[in-house]
Amino acid sequence: MSPEPESYPTSAFDYELPEERIARYPAARRDESRMLVLNRADGAVEHRIFRDIADLIPPGDALVLNETRVFPARLIGRRPSGAEAEVLLLKPHEESDRDWTALVRPGAKLKPGRRIQVGDDLAIEILDFLEEGVRLVRLHASGDVEAAIAKHGRIPLPPYIDRAADATDAERYQTVYARERGSVAAPTAGLHFTAPLLERIEASGVKLVRTVLHVGVGTFRPVDVEDPAEHVMHAEHYTVSEAAARDLNAVRTRGGRIWAVGTTVVRTLETVADSNGTFHAGSGWTRIFIRPPYRFNGVDHLITNFHLPRSTLLMLVCAFGGYHPVMAAYREAIDAGYRFYSYGDAMVIL
Repeated sequence: MSPEPESYPTSAFDYELPEERIARYPAARRDESRMLVLNRADGAVEHRIFRDIADLIPPGDALVLNETRVFPARLIGRRPSGAEAEVLLLKPHEESDRDWTALVRPGAKLKPGRRIQVGDDLAIEILDFLEEGVRLVRLHASGDVEAAIAKHGRIPLPPYIDRAADATDAERYQTVYARERGSVAAPTAGLHFTAPLLERIEASGVKLVRTVLHVGVGTFRPVDVEDPAEHVMHAEHYTVSEAAARDLNAVRTRGGRIWAVGTTVVRTLETVADSNGTFHAGSGWTRIFIRPPYRFNGVDHLITNFHLPRSTLLMLVCAFGGYHPVMAAYREAIDAGYRFYSYGDAMVIL
């Protein structure tokens, strides 16, 4: 696949989205979301329903899933003054179950030494300032720390959903194949799949390959510099097993194509694929920043959602589908009434 011929400033990835196009609740059924199909070869657009994805993936191809699981990372408590405080857990610090990196609110009030009481069995102590507004915090639990997080934590919905999480979100802001706990945001392209749809796809001769990339809060941060090259990309932890790498290489050897479910899978596969398109097992942190121009080595087709303006995710999609075809498809999706962002409709790039 040839790369985009030129780079673009951050402002080129801006677009106007009417407020009513932001999906604040999921579709009634996962696989009944709308699906815009973009053909890179000629820029043609087709409008379908997501369950039709089974008809688009040929036997012998691979569908790659991200099995990360969103955990209830949002903790609400009280400061000694009685005022409310919020802690968003990001990841354990140095493999400790008590010490975490976190975002806190109100940041100005929560300095090292301050405590937040979440419940009778859980308090949070602010230990230190880290980079980019991140804090190091310690969880003081009367029992098991993981159990306390599960008891008091809430699903951390993206800020643009602009409502409190409810019981529905515990199920719907999670893929049906989520397995390994570690994300503060869902890999949203996967939210459209149901178990029967995946069974139908696998029964047709498509190889399901499972990887993991834990989604961090940086996925919501817009690029605030005009030159994307100056943007500091957030790190996310990935795992590609020996079995997954072997299956992907076998599909490629047979002439099959690789379908990535979401930008998180793209970042994972492009991290572990070499310039010959061979996949290598591994686990670690990736800061890969995919934007035009970029030569893809690991992905042939992309299933994704519609992303925020000026975001690294939109830049990745434009690198894959071509800047002009993708931005034109976004304009058509807006005009056609598609729902955008995490709980929104899907886009497939062939």
